[in-house]
Amino acid sequence: MKMNHHGNNHYEMELAHGRLHVFANNEVFQSFENRVYEMADNNLRIPRNLHMSYTPDAHVGIGTCIGTTAVWGLKDGFVSPSIVGVDIGCGMRVHTTSLHKKDIQDKGVRRELIKAIEKYVPTNERANTNYADIDIMEVVKHGLKGLPESYIPSERWMTHVEESTFQFDHTYLERLPEKIGKYAHGQLGTLGGGNHFIEIQYLEIAEKHQQLAAQWGLFDGQVVVMIHSGSRAWGARLGQEFTKVFREAMQSWGIENPDRNLLYAPISSVEGQTYLNLMYSALNFAVSNRHMIAFGVREAFREVFGEKEELPVLYDLMHNYALKEFHRNQPMLVHRKGATRALPAGHYLNTAAYKATGHPALIPGSMGTSSFIMVGREEGLKNFYSICHGAGRARSRRATKELVTVDEFAQSLKVGTEEEILVNHRSLQTILDECPQAYKDVDQIIDSVVGASLADVVATCKPMVGIKGV
Repeated sequence: MKMNHHGNNHYEMELAHGRLHVFANNEVFQSFENRVYEMADNNLRIPRNLHMSYTPDAHVGIGTCIGTTAVWGLKDGFVSPSIVGVDIGCGMRVHTTSLHKKDIQDKGVRRELIKAIEKYVPTNERANTNYADIDIMEVVKHGLKGLPESYIPSERWMTHVEESTFQFDHTYLERLPEKIGKYAHGQLGTLGGGNHFIEIQYLEIAEKHQQLAAQWGLFDGQVVVMIHSGSRAWGARLGQEFTKVFREAMQSWGIENPDRNLLYAPISSVEGQTYLNLMYSALNFAVSNRHMIAFGVREAFREVFGEKEELPVLYDLMHNYALKEFHRNQPMLVHRKGATRALPAGHYLNTAAYKATGHPALIPGSMGTSSFIMVGREEGLKNFYSICHGAGRARSRRATKELVTVDEFAQSLKVGTEEEILVNHRSLQTILDECPQAYKDVDQIIDSVVGASLADVVATCKPMVGIKGV
């Protein structure tokens, strides 16, 4: 394996079947295990790849590493459900408030807020009965535009998002199994389990970007809400369905790969077109799901702090998808699996609200550690404007439970101190596999991204409350 170090945290690896770009500082780069390179080489067996890279949070996934950006030409390229991921449309959302950290420093206030949020956002049950008047099919067809007006607090909730509606050919919905709607029924506005969360944080604005932060409506000590969730059962069932469809198609075409979990098909094939169109239906579900979670959080804040709290959306974006984008004057399909798009100022893909500045790129940490609001740089073109999507797991859930004690987790959350990060679970044992020790050092991940000139930090988000589903 040949390696060329370009400097600025950018390594170029010459693997057996193509080139892999790795964006990481030396400490993170040295921590990568051989398996991540084996998976990259398997991915590079897919013909006519134009770009393959890892961001510093990269770690082993099913078929493809989380933290992958992979690009093919739209005319003769390939689409891979494995390089999209099962939780299609999983992503981040941040809402601002008029509150300062000191307004919620009191633990009693924060516990009251947790109780109110759980009232509007179910965390311990499968279905959300609060939004029975929402037609799921309208949502999967039209995204935010498929929601009743009563759930749109202001126009900003429609404009300050990566996409309010992902357009596709609705006739493909006729090919879906009937039961998919049954599984997804009642899941709008629900978190789900795993690493999904609602977190209440306060901001520390980076000195370098005080002016940009002010333009975005951010200030030091400001309380914000960060949400991480995806397309729930709608996307999960699509992922399961197309795992079977693509595997059968590859067998019929005589296509083999050392990793049977790596599935792909030509974009122009029936399978490719069907997957792409239905994937966009899952993206519509995902953005609407985060929107409705945020709507519930807004109701909770207004219940606790009064109706003056509007919770305007800062931004909503995704990190599991395959998007049609123009690069080098060519239409391309850009897969991002656990990778966040970070567009610089002036880029044509920016939503109108952020055309002049570039949009906020939202990067979560782990429970008990900082998260970050970043902005893309022009130099990000070298990685198709992709950056990390979080800290990235350092060990499996099972290994975490075996190696980390509840006391160590409690110490990370500063339990018993005035700075304690409150959580909605009575027992930390139930969420031990999401402790900071399960993840890479997010500060090293961010240092890697900044050092590679892919993006800059605008604000650091310090956790005060963590809400997890089951």
